[in-house]
Parts: sequence; structure tokens; C-alpha cells
Amino acid sequence: MEAKTNLKELAKLFLKLGIIGFGGPAAHIAMMREEVVVKRKWLTEQHFLDLIGATNLIPGPNSTEMAIHIGHEKGGWKGLLIAGLCFILPAVFITGIFAWLYKQYGQIPEVQPFVYGIKPAIIAIILAAVFPLAKKSLKSFELLIIGLIVLSCSLLNYNEIYLMFGAGFLALFLSYIRNRKLENRNSVFPLTFLQISNAAFFSATNSNLFFIFLKIGAILYGSGYVLFAFLDTELVATGLLSRQQLIDAIAVGQFTPGPVFSSVTFIGYQINGFSGAIVSTIGIFLPSFVFVALLNPLVKKMRNSKMFSVFLDAVNVASVAIIVAVCIAMGKETITDWKTIFIAALSIVIAFGYKKINSAFVVLGGSLLGYLLTLI
Repeated sequence: MEAKTNLKELAKLFLKLGIIGFGGPAAHIAMMREEVVVKRKWLTEQHFLDLIGATNLIPGPNSTEMAIHIGHEKGGWKGLLIAGLCFILPAVFITGIFAWLYKQYGQIPEVQPFVYGIKPAIIAIILAAVFPLAKKSLKSFELLIIGLIVLSCSLLNYNEIYLMFGAGFLALFLSYIRNRKLENRNSVFPLTFLQISNAAFFSATNSNLFFIFLKIGAILYGSGYVLFAFLDTELVATGLLSRQQLIDAIAVGQFTPGPVFSSVTFIGYQINGFSGAIVSTIGIFLPSFVFVALLNPLVKKMRNSKMFSVFLDAVNVASVAIIVAVCIAMGKETITDWKTIFIAALSIVIAFGYKKINSAFVVLGGSLLGYLLTLI
């Protein structure tokens, strides 16, 4: 009975997050932390942080993989599937509607005045979530230095995966220097990922679409913007998609809730209709379920290993530093005038001062305020 209740709770929670989850992976993870650590106390702050670190070590969309991790923690294999699907499906459904409208009318409904206020509010939500994670992860002066190095490198646009593993190995090196006789020399080898050949993927068949997106889902690290760079190479350069369609897909990904990878649903629909949307969506998300299912049981063992615990602590700090770098980059792009400064400042006051207010209301408030200020 309790298991069924857990699964029902998981379904309700991740359906809600899938519907209100605007703002990209960092904002989604902030909302998940609020729900599963602060409100429901399903996970400790440390274990949640460990899951973020583990998620950053594998390819695929981070917030989707966090949803799958949490589902596995709470409800095993069934929970893994329910949490992942409930988080993904609202975004896929909404994106599918936009894909149909775009195919019919050739344009996306005008939402810019509302988007104008969303991004400054999202920055405030992310900062409010990162602050306690940062306090928890900065356990030593060494980790502070590693975090500052990663933050600097991230602002200089170094690849995220290099920064993650680099932080971990640097921490191991420093630990080795400090104490040459480590108690636990058990090594953990990183997963090796199969890269599928590009050859023969030049026709718009569903099997080709599936394998293109399966490959991308299996090897892609980084943000949604990295995804679109892959798509430009795989689809635009081969003539399956126009660059304008890709740009419009990016726009859809920005103003719809849920994982930005749902833009693939839009793209699949443009190339091969309803069936193209389905196979593309399955292809891009399938590797995340497989990787998390393999990795999740190892996370607690990693924490119990002294050597890997050092590695994981550094990866956690690197994760926080990269999220801060994302906030800085978003701030430079979006906080450009007195209106956006006002929205950001007000959102920060609310997010830090009134922690019980659901972050969705901060997003909606920012959106409405942005719309009203554009009328001035």
C-alpha cells in the first residue's frame, strides 16, 4: 500500500514539475530540491548533492536524470519510470502542440512580453537554491579553491565535462599529496559510451531519426545550447532541417516548461510528422533511463568509498560553480535595463526572504510583471 502511495506521490509531483518547470535544468533542479529535500524530506541535502554530482558525470539532460534518480530512490524501477515519464511527457505534449501549429501556420505564437520577465525571475530562483547547496558542498578551503577555479574556467567557456572530471582528479591529487596512504584504493572506472557512426543518416526515415537522437542522447554533455550545436551538425548540415526551423525549435525550448530536450519533439514533427516526433523523443531520452538505472545503485557506494568520496565532493563543488556561471551568463544576457533589474531584485528578495513561496509563483509573477512593464 505504501509503495502504491509513493508511486502516486511521485507521479503527482513530477507531473506538476513537468508542467510548471520553466527555466532550464538549473531551475528544474532548484524546484526538485525544494520539493524532495525541504518539503517532503525524501532525501538529505548531502544525498541530493551527490545525485547532482553523479548526474553531471553521465551524458544527457541533467534535470530529467535527476527526476529519474529521485524516482529510483523513492520507488525502485517503477519509480524510475514513473518519475522520468511524468516529468518528460507534459513538455513533450506542449511542444507537440506548438509543432503542429508551426507546421500548419508557419509561425510561433508571440510570447516575448511574457518571456521578458521570466528569465530575471529564474535567475533569482536558481541563486536561492544554489546558496544552501554551496554552503553544504564547501567543506574545506581546498574545495573552495577548486570551486573558484571551475567557476573561472566555466566563465571562459571551458567544456563542462572536463571541468567536472578535472575537479575530481585535482581533489584526488591534493588528497594523495596530503595523505599518501589512502585507506581505500578501490578504483571506479568511468563508463565508456558507444558512439554510433554518422554514416548513412541522410534520409528522413524514422529509423534514421531514432538512431541520430539515440546517439546524441548517449554522448551529449552540457546545456541545451550544446544540444542545438549537435543538431546543426546532424540535421541542418545534412539537409534534413532548415536553420530557421532549428532557430524556431530553440525558441520553443525556451518558453515551454520541462526539459529543453523536448525541442527534439518539435524537430521530429517537422521532419516526419507525428511518428517522427515520437521516435525522436524516445531516441533522445532513452539513454538517460539506462544510464541512471546503471549508476544510481553505485552512488551510495561511491560516498562510502574514501577515495571516491573525495572525488564526489569536488564534483559537487564543480556542479555548484557551473550553475553559478550559468546564472552570471544568463544575467549578462537578460538583465539589461531598469525593468529587468527591478524584476530580478524583487524576485531575489522574495526567493530568499519568503522560502515557503513556491518557485512557480515567482516565475509566473516575473512573467506577468515583465508583460506589464513592456506596456510602459
